[in-house]
Amino acid sequence: MRYMISGGGTGGHIYPAIAIADEIKKRDPEAEILFIGAENGLECQLVPAAGYSLEAITVSYLKRKLSFHNVKSAKMLLQGLVQVKRLIEQFRPDYVIGTGGYVTGPVVYVAAKKGIFTLIHEQNAYPGLTNRFLNKYVSVVALSFQEAAKYFKQKDNLTLTGNPIRSNYYTINKEKARTYFPEFKKHKMVLISGGSGGSSNINQTVELMLQQYNNTEYYLYWATGKTHYETTVRNLKEKGTEATGHRIVPYIDEMPEALLACDLIVGSAGAITIAEIQAAQRYAVLIPKAYTADNHQEKNARMLEITGRATVILEKELTPEKLHQAILQGLEMKEPEKQEMPAKLPVEMIVEKLGIE
Repeated sequence: MRYMISGGGTGGHIYPAIAIADEIKKRDPEAEILFIGAENGLECQLVPAAGYSLEAITVSYLKRKLSFHNVKSAKMLLQGLVQVKRLIEQFRPDYVIGTGGYVTGPVVYVAAKKGIFTLIHEQNAYPGLTNRFLNKYVSVVALSFQEAAKYFKQKDNLTLTGNPIRSNYYTINKEKARTYFPEFKKHKMVLISGGSGGSSNINQTVELMLQQYNNTEYYLYWATGKTHYETTVRNLKEKGTEATGHRIVPYIDEMPEALLACDLIVGSAGAITIAEIQAAQRYAVLIPKAYTADNHQEKNARMLEITGRATVILEKELTPEKLHQAILQGLEMKEPEKQEMPAKLPVEMIVEKLGIE
């Protein structure tokens, strides 16, 4: 069988796509899998690193108001549609899967119009515009939150699966995870991550927090994002901020181990991040990115807040003082008992919707 998978832009779209591909390969070792991504997208790095072939097409996002950018994007979309048609004719997929990002729209739409079995996965509690548009064309819409169902007009192709995350979150305990980070052996470990691309707002606030609170109550394992790393390190050095005990990195590859090892996480509120926090059962201080489409990150964050396992601070209300106090209060929260691996993981349910046993 041949599978075409499209998802890009952020790790929140790419990692679920890779998890689905891995599960397909696990069940069908002879499967042929081709990823479709956007030129210069993060997927062009992560997908080949995971061992899969990728073809890049010309496509860009649309802004929600009239602009010259949208004129250029419309032209690129037409080019992308032509490229997608050619790739589908060449690869002849039996199934086409979309996990989000603006590259998904043309790939899944063309496949659906050709009568190919199509599945899209919606990570967020509030679905994006592309998936709401694709709803009436695709074979299956896999939801991560039941609340998302009310936003789709067509209901008969909806199914609740949850967000696909790596099984490491259930198979590694905190003690084992801590062996990966010996420098935090005797200290509270606070993980900070603003998503796969980082967050300048979180980074700037943490910089100021370190200037104001030179404490040893906790140490940070802080992922700034690759584009922010050099600036962050330079700022800390120029301001003479004490960073002893903290570990500052551009990106975290071993996220399951880091999240399971930490005592608390500070981060943005992408849907995959929420799913990982829930699986690791860590208390979170969530700072939703304000510029996301339809403010979906705040909706995601509020879903975790109502369980009593998260503090939400909006970007417009974020200060070093609030962040420091939220961290201290979060570190006082009792950790729940480690949950057992569920009988069926979300990625398994998604792949089974393709008819692969």
